[in-house]
Formats: sequence, structure tokens, C-alpha cells
Amino acid sequence: MGWLPFSFIDLLDIIVVGFLLYYVYDTLRKSGSGSLFIGIVAFLFLWVLTSRVLNMRILGGFMNTLMSASIFILVLLFQDEIRRFLNMLGSTQRWQFLRKIFKPDRDEKETRLSGQVAMLTFACTNMARKKTGALIVIEGETSLDTYIHTGELINADINSRLIEALFFKNSPLHDGAVIIRGFKVVAAGCILPVAQDSEIPKEMGLRHRSGLGMSQQTDARVIVISEERGKISLAYRGELIANADSEQLQKFLSPTFSDLADIGELASATTKL
Repeated sequence: MGWLPFSFIDLLDIIVVGFLLYYVYDTLRKSGSGSLFIGIVAFLFLWVLTSRVLNMRILGGFMNTLMSASIFILVLLFQDEIRRFLNMLGSTQRWQFLRKIFKPDRDEKETRLSGQVAMLTFACTNMARKKTGALIVIEGETSLDTYIHTGELINADINSRLIEALFFKNSPLHDGAVIIRGFKVVAAGCILPVAQDSEIPKEMGLRHRSGLGMSQQTDARVIVISEERGKISLAYRGELIANADSEQLQKFLSPTFSDLADIGELASATTKL
């Protein structure tokens, strides 16, 4: 292998760095900070040009001073993104083999999952018909403990009547989000991050912005029901499908779901942010 201009380690190094740069850009783009990433790249290019290529003493020295403090500046600017990245590294998906050891009987689990999908679908379609606003978050691999503790702990089995009662307009918890983990409604009245993207349609209310913001920052599946229009929207990984029907909702809630593209028919109504 001595005839190659670079080693396998060099190639692996390039691939890993390229992946990390793409992940950083994609994360910042979905959180509405894509232009900030481009600004950082432009600053790095200017630093190399002035201090390494042109050897400009004054401007190069100034840029070197900024670079020495860049780590603290970046931590302040991207503290939320850094936290999401660390959450991804600690995701339970890395320990799937442990979950397989302790998981319940497969038939029992499949029965509970089908029952959960049925109850959530019934509750959502019923609330949409009554024009009851709702915001439901189903935890994925990323822990939602940070958001769970902003609401009231429930820790109850999933039940369509319970969900409808929590979002009843006279309920003290109806304005927040319900968070579901596994087979439990763990909390209600939770506060979610609000998406700030300029591309978001102006007609979207706070529920839609919160649902979309949650989908941008975590891998959770989010269901939003409009109080004004009585329509169901689905949010995942920074994408939103508006006016979803019950069949699409069932596919969204299915344990085999992996991407909004799997739902299919309303591709033209999909908003990717």
C-alpha cells in the first residue's frame, strides 16, 4: 500500500470530518442558524488568508486573538446544539442489545402497541372533529426529560379518554404538550421549544411552531391538532405534513415508521424546514 499518496487512516479522517461538518450544518440549518454556520466558515477562511497566507501582522494578529477565544464563543452561541449532539451520543439506540434482553414478550408488546396506536388515533381524530387543540409528543431515542420536567407528571397508561380530558378547553393543562414515553403518558402541560425559521408559514400558530421546534431538536414524533381548523398535522425531523388523515396518522404512529416520506400521498403538502 506504499504507493498510495495517503493511508487508510487519512481517508477515514477525511470521511469523519466531512460527516461531522455536514451534521453540524444540517443541525444548524434545521434550527434556523444555517447562515451562522456559513459565517463561521467565512471567518475561518479569512483567518487562514490573513495570518497564514498573506502574513498580515495587524489583521492577522487580531484574527489570531479572536481564534484563541473562539471555543468559548462557540459554546455560548451553540449551547443548545451541543446539548442535542451529546444527547445523540448518549441515545439509547446504542444499547439496543440490552433492551432486547429485558423487553416484554413480543406478542404482548405488539398487542400493546396496536392498542396504543388505536387509542391515539381515536383520540386525535375525535379532537380534530370537535376542533379541540392538542399537542402530543411521542419520545424517540432522544430523552425528553428536560421537557417533561416543565410540565405536570402524570405517569398513566395511554387512554383516549385521558388524552381528550387533558386537552379539554377548561383543563388547566390544555395549553401545553402531552409527552408519551413507551406505553405511558408521562407528563402534560409541557413547554416545548418554538421554531423560529423564517420559512414557516405565517398562518401557523404557537402549537405548530412548538411542534415543529420539538421535531427539529429531537427525534420525537409530534402530532398537532389545530383548534381553529380542526386539522391534524404531523412533525418529524424538521418536516411537517399538514391536513393528515386517519390512515396517515396510523402509519405515523406505527412502530415501523422511520420517515415522513413513508406516509406518501401528501408529499406535495410537506413543508421541509
